[in-house]
Amino acid sequence: MRDPAGLYDISTDTADVPGGLHLVAGLTGFADAGGAVSQVSQYLLDTLQHTVIAEFDSDALLDYRARRPIIYFDQDHLSDYRPAKLVLYLASDELGQQFLLLTGYEPDFQWERFTAAVMQLAERYSVSDTTWVHAIPMPVPHTRPISVTVSGNRSDLIEALSVWKPHTQVPANVLHLLEYRLHEAGRSVAGFVLLIPHYLADTEYPAAAVAALESVSSATGLIFPTDRLREDGRDFLSKIDGQVANNPELARLVVTLEERHDSYMHDNPIRSPLMDEDGELPSADAIAAELQNFLASRRNGEADHPLS
Repeated sequence: MRDPAGLYDISTDTADVPGGLHLVAGLTGFADAGGAVSQVSQYLLDTLQHTVIAEFDSDALLDYRARRPIIYFDQDHLSDYRPAKLVLYLASDELGQQFLLLTGYEPDFQWERFTAAVMQLAERYSVSDTTWVHAIPMPVPHTRPISVTVSGNRSDLIEALSVWKPHTQVPANVLHLLEYRLHEAGRSVAGFVLLIPHYLADTEYPAAAVAALESVSSATGLIFPTDRLREDGRDFLSKIDGQVANNPELARLVVTLEERHDSYMHDNPIRSPLMDEDGELPSADAIAAELQNFLASRRNGEADHPLS
């Protein structure tokens, strides 16, 4: 079914999509430091159950000459044409909680119509809140946790998690416009900007993907599988640390960034929602035990109250 704006096609089997779901968005295009958004998008589609809700019209939104699709040359003929896609999915997290996932390329054209179309979809499916992520390069060290800047109207998230609150002009992407329009309409929205070490911005940095998923979880309560990404991240950091150890100039740069980072964080403490009243973080074993208790109680609850 075609939408009134003519920018997307609705899947024919979406009558049973429940209302009140979270909308999670991440689009690749102008900036994606550390490959955060591209990694998260592919990882979620690889690991979570999902079905197509709506697919946007690439002929109307994409500049093919700037971002050419891939086609495979097989000796003497062409095969496996892979056009770019911009899709809204219905997905389920690790606990079976459903949510809407908007992922793909950032439109090159018709931003206002695209934004209106997404808001129309959010209205159609009674979206409860919107969370989106992107990542920018910053002069921060890889030896410290990835920080975020939070925008939107979720004051709880801004106060708890936002490390950097600048007054500045920035080149916009289309999800900035979507956040702006949602805010104008009084709809709940939060945007997470991941601050990625500038010297790793052009690499595929697994920790960036983990930080993006953690940000979405903090805003929505959705739970995502991250074991593979965390293992990849440990291997990646081990290699980076090895390079730093063998390069005195790079080592001095990292030390300088650490000193500046630590000084800034000392003057701008952000209380983690995981901290106790004494400012201490629970141990990994305590977190694992708490999660196991939660999963067990959820399984027992489902057994006692089977779905009709």
